[in-house]
Amino acid sequence: MDNKTIYLDNAATTCVYGDVAQKMAKAMTEDYFNPSALYPQAVDIAVELRKIREHIKSAMHAPDGELYFTSGGTEANNTALFCTRKPKGSRIIIGLGEHDSIFVSANELKAQGYDVVFAPIRSDGTVDIDEFKKLLTNKVSFVSIMHASNETGGINDVALLVKLTKKVAPDAVFHSDGVQAFGKINVNLRALGVDLYSVSAHKLHGPKGIGALYVKNGTSVKPLLFGGGQEKGMRSGTENYPSIVGFDCAVQRAVFDEFDENYSKISKYREYLSQQLKNKIDDVVIITDIEKSVPNVLTVAFKDVRGEVLLHSLEKHGILVGIGSACSSHHESRFKGLLGLDTAHKDGIIRFSMSDGNSIDEVDTVVEAIKQELFVLTKFKRV
Repeated sequence: MDNKTIYLDNAATTCVYGDVAQKMAKAMTEDYFNPSALYPQAVDIAVELRKIREHIKSAMHAPDGELYFTSGGTEANNTALFCTRKPKGSRIIIGLGEHDSIFVSANELKAQGYDVVFAPIRSDGTVDIDEFKKLLTNKVSFVSIMHASNETGGINDVALLVKLTKKVAPDAVFHSDGVQAFGKINVNLRALGVDLYSVSAHKLHGPKGIGALYVKNGTSVKPLLFGGGQEKGMRSGTENYPSIVGFDCAVQRAVFDEFDENYSKISKYREYLSQQLKNKIDDVVIITDIEKSVPNVLTVAFKDVRGEVLLHSLEKHGILVGIGSACSSHHESRFKGLLGLDTAHKDGIIRFSMSDGNSIDEVDTVVEAIKQELFVLTKFKRV
């Protein structure tokens, strides 16, 4: 394997920026005090936590409400689904392409007696608006539609979906999983109108194991964890201050300092990769709608090959790609059957996801390696 690894699975996770790690190290070795303690050093940490909370809220353009730190996107999503007030038997609408932390939770709610229905998606992975409308009734108590698809990068029109929902069911709670959107596109919760919004640090070069759930004022959410009353009683347990510091540092870079620069760079990389794949690979299907998606994801389908086999074939070239959500890699993806692909392409899905650490020069290497491996794999299949 070549010494240089070309990492194109940033939708699964990202490397932690060096300055993020340095600030976390300081928080662990110097600012290690428990913010619930009463001596001045601990009080200083508690004050800093409040500042960070408001800083991250400002990065989302959040209206009045609370930001509760969690162990990541999965906990934030589970809190949204299980801890909001919903009348028994009421209708819950979930996007059919949601992350498993939503989809599996929704099926658990269905088993508990809720009327859970799934909104179909289009070929680019976004919710079909017309089909969504058909599911709306005044019995809807909760809706969860992701902001950006973790599989294709497709951006849902969340503001429109919220408007449609509230018109039919004014008291319904609307949640959006923003894990793949935050830090990649401008997120304005005031404009979206959502009641709940989930984010995670490790998708934007922060540490793993830290995320947050935004809760709009007036939205009833009960605690998932009980104990010492941290996070205003919503999420007991000593705050993970070093990771929160890392999260904040990553947000500062991704949203405030380097957003325009990174958006432009990553978009150009993706556009060039898409062009080269179409020009040099026969029968490739570009699934991601580049005009209506986050800039860092390009999902494609290759003909007559399994995505997992191609993924492993590319490893010897030092190229690391994805075949969809890393959280569902241990079982057969349900997603590939939802996109309307023909039989020859539906098993050949590869997700390329970039970061500012990638360069245009890598694209030619990646495309040439894919050509070589497809030739071998399809030739072997024909024999």
